[in-house]
Amino acid sequence: MMSRYFCLTLFIACASARADLAATSDFEGGSAIVESIDQAAATIRLSPAAPKERGWACWWYVKITGIKPGQTITLDVGPNAAYRVPGGNRLASTWVTPQRATFSIDGKTWRHTAPGKKRDDRISYTQQVDATEAWFAWGPPFTPRDAGALVESIDKASDHAEAFELCKTRGGRPVPALRIAQPNGDAPRYGVWVQARQHAWESGASWVGVGLVEWLVSEDERAEALRKRAEIYIVPIMDIDNTAIGAGGKEELPRDHNRDWSDEPHHGSVKAAQEKIVAMHKAGRFDLFIDLHNPGPRDHQPFYFTAPDELLSEAGKRNLARFVAAGREEITGPMKLAEKTRPSGASYDKNWRLISKNWVQGSTSPNVVAVTLETTWDSPYSTVKGYKEVGRQQGLAIERYLRESPR
Repeated sequence: MMSRYFCLTLFIACASARADLAATSDFEGGSAIVESIDQAAATIRLSPAAPKERGWACWWYVKITGIKPGQTITLDVGPNAAYRVPGGNRLASTWVTPQRATFSIDGKTWRHTAPGKKRDDRISYTQQVDATEAWFAWGPPFTPRDAGALVESIDKASDHAEAFELCKTRGGRPVPALRIAQPNGDAPRYGVWVQARQHAWESGASWVGVGLVEWLVSEDERAEALRKRAEIYIVPIMDIDNTAIGAGGKEELPRDHNRDWSDEPHHGSVKAAQEKIVAMHKAGRFDLFIDLHNPGPRDHQPFYFTAPDELLSEAGKRNLARFVAAGREEITGPMKLAEKTRPSGASYDKNWRLISKNWVQGSTSPNVVAVTLETTWDSPYSTVKGYKEVGRQQGLAIERYLRESPR
């Protein structure tokens, strides 16, 4: 007959060895409603959280613990059944269910899962995990902490980069930014403004920005030429607050960042960006504006949104055509730039004048080039590596365009 001590010891040992799977989103950028966990099948069923009035419920990001190394985990993901976009319609499930999820076993290095299995409006991703915990997300996360670390590391690594704080958000968080320029004597400079992530869920846009920044401070001869020719400002995340809490940001109330470019913006980062852009323009050195985004789920190639013709001069139209041609020359794959651009005027959105590039086009010079680069998020190449390559290639396109521009 076993002693009580032996039985208690055995019970404790068994309980310790049988750590159950658990899921949490209680960390920076996390977002999930955990609907159920089937311990026997190692399946976690979840949907994105929907913080009130904070935009589309499409971003999800969760940490799984209690994994037995070598165990296959299934993530069953679908839309938030309670969430409605402004106007009352449900958000299409395609925004929530990319073909491949992104996962990591250290929270730093991100890879794709195999393609998921779709059924109705849900998708199941399976992944063998050789660790006791793992992170899964809609796309490769890039948080405010990552933005701060990026600008700090680039500032330290390059004599030609300067970190600065664009502003504080409405939530009191800093918005990190970079200025990059290399001494060139007294030669006149072009002015370039690049920003990412006006919609918090579009994480790939920040990684495109990382690729651009890393190329800009590299020893590539064309990067050095651009640093001498231009003063470049880069903001890795505009919508810091929603990114921090794992909210979508798009169509948040009262306005999302990319419908806030007015004379009285709601968001501090928009106001601060406007002030710097106008100051550059008044100093006669503002030439190019690029807003980095991810597009719709059915957009399988990167493309440019452009301002409507009514905001452009004839010289501006020629400049835009040259810039787009430079993009086609340089953004060649694996995510190749689409041949056609898309104007975003009155037929695109009733608030079209409040879109960043349209405000820039109308508030600076009709000769300025102002575009949105939309980089595909639902493809085999929509990874950290793939996004960064688009950023590098966009840098080459900027260099080509300005090199061939008369001053």
